Amino acid sequence: MNIDSIENGYVIDHIKAGDGMKIYDYLKLGDLDCQVALIKNARSKKLEKKDIIKIDRKIYLNFGILAYIDSNITVNVIENGERINKFHPELEGELVDIVKCKNPRCITTSERNLKQIAVLTDKEKRIYRCRYCEGIVNI
Repeated sequence: MNIDSIENGYVIDHIKAGDGMKIYDYLKLGDLDCQVALIKNARSKKLEKKDIIKIDRKIYLNFGILAYIDSNITVNVIENGERINKFHPELEGELVDIVKCKNPRCITTSERNLKQIAVLTDKEKRIYRCRYCEGIVNI
């Protein structure tokens, strides 16, 4: 398999095998009009198998969702065909309209225009809670 290198954009690497499509959907990469490559089950020395996403354009991406999905993800920033930065995304203090509260008594289930806000309450355990009812939220 041959996938071209990218000139400017991002390579999201070390994604747990099978989670690439979830990230593709959460980042809404299907809405982009640039080249996006999703590589599933690539060989990895570190993980045995991994997914990789290549995006051939520098755009705004919500890196906080990447940290929430998998803390081992690495983001490589590419400019002029060279990697200029490599980092692990950090958990954000709040996730807005990314995860939904599952509590049937929460106000977010009856108020349709209310933003779904999850607040980071335990960074070590990566736990987010609904801002309104304080229920634990998950993807």
